[in-house]
Amino acid sequence: MEKFITVIGGANIDICATMSGVKIANDSNPGHVTLGHGGVARNVAHSLRLLGHEVRFVSVFGNDNFGQLSHDHCQKIGLELSMSQQVHDFRNGLYLCVNDRYGELVVAVAETDIINNITPEFLASRLPVINQSEAVVADTNLPAKSLQFLIDNCFAPLVVDAVSAAKAVRVATALQQSSKHRLHTLKLNRQEAFAISKCDNVPDAARWLASQGVEHIYITLGADGVYCSNGTISEKFETVATEVVNATGAGDAFVAGVVHGMLRNEPFPQPAHAGQRVAAATLLSQYTVNPDLANFDI
Repeated sequence: MEKFITVIGGANIDICATMSGVKIANDSNPGHVTLGHGGVARNVAHSLRLLGHEVRFVSVFGNDNFGQLSHDHCQKIGLELSMSQQVHDFRNGLYLCVNDRYGELVVAVAETDIINNITPEFLASRLPVINQSEAVVADTNLPAKSLQFLIDNCFAPLVVDAVSAAKAVRVATALQQSSKHRLHTLKLNRQEAFAISKCDNVPDAARWLASQGVEHIYITLGADGVYCSNGTISEKFETVATEVVNATGAGDAFVAGVVHGMLRNEPFPQPAHAGQRVAAATLLSQYTVNPDLANFDI
C-alpha cells in the first residue's frame, strides 16, 4: 500500500515586505516586497514533499486569480489534490506580513475565511482516504468543530499546528468537546501556549496541555530553543544557530521536521531535532519554504 501523509488546512498567497533599514513608524519604509505561496498547512505539506514524502493536501481554493495561482503551484510542487476543492464566492486565503531588516516579523494580517468551508461534513466524505495515512497534520485555521472531528475520527497520529495565539484556543475547545480527549502531537510557540493554557510560564503551560490530553507537546521558544513534554518527560533543546533571512514559515517548517522524525520512528522528544534543522534551513531562505530543503542534512 502507498505510504503518504495527509495535510489539512490553508493555502494562502503570501505578500511579504522586509524593511531595508530601521523602522520608521507612520511612514513609508524602503524595503523589498515578495509575492509567494503560503498558508500554514501548505507550508508544512511543501516541506514534507521536499523531505521526500508523498503528501495528500486537503484544502479549499478561491474562485479567483489568487486561488488558481495557489492551486497550480500546489500541483507543480507535487502535492496530490484530489481531496481539495475550489470554492465559489470566496476569495483565496491571503497573508500579508511586514518584517524588520533582520527578517523578524513585525506585524501580519491573515484573511482566511475560506477555510471555514472545511467542515466536519467536508472531512467525513474524505475520511476513508485520510485514515489510510501514516500521519495527519492539521492547522488551527480549521474551525474547532472540524478539529474535533479529526481528533475523534483519525486513526493515524494527528499532529496539530496552533498557528496563532488567537486561533490556538480552537484546539483546546476541540479537545474539551471531543469524545477521545486525546491528541497525539501539538506544536505551539510560547505566546500560543500561554494563550491556550492561561499560564505565564512554559513548564506550567506544558503540564496544563498534558492534562487536557495532549500526548506530545512541542513549545518553540524562538532564539531560546524548544521545550518538549509528554506529561512525564520534559526536555529543553537549545536553538540551532543560523542566519535569519526571513522568519516567516519557520514554525511550519518545525512541524514538518517533527513529522519527518516521527516517521523515522524516533522516540519522543528526538523528533524536535529534525524540526529544528528544517526550521533553521527555512530561516536561511527568503521564501516561507526553502526550495533547497532537500539538499540539507535533516
